[in-house]
Amino acid sequence: MPAREDMPSTLKRSPKKAQETYVKTHDSAVEQYGEGERAHRTAFSAVKHSFEKVGDHWEPKAEKGPSDAKAAGGRDTRAETAGGVDANASKAHLMDIAKRLDISGRSKMTKSELVDAIQKANNRSTRKARG
Repeated sequence: MPAREDMPSTLKRSPKKAQETYVKTHDSAVEQYGEGERAHRTAFSAVKHSFEKVGDHWEPKAEKGPSDAKAAGGRDTRAETAGGVDANASKAHLMDIAKRLDISGRSKMTKSELVDAIQKANNRSTRKARG
């Protein structure tokens, strides 16, 4: 399966269910749209519906649903993506994730600032894990 061979490293470090969601959705999207960026975006969208990125891997969300305004608005929306951070989660949940990622200054951050800080910490963790 092409999706399993080209699976992003963050998913390789994630639960089997996240990997299977990505592979099944990707393969279905390839049949529908052909191989390429759209198939990968569709597969990641499915993963983000049930999982959130924490550090260098994906973890199950407490509640399924769109993770950010981009996911809620669909393909043609101009909204920004949160890069796997569950921007629709409660501030308390985001504070917990920020604590786990050892983000300094988190207690004074707004919800939006927490999402941005978590996204940056996730990117750093992913780069470190790849290197």
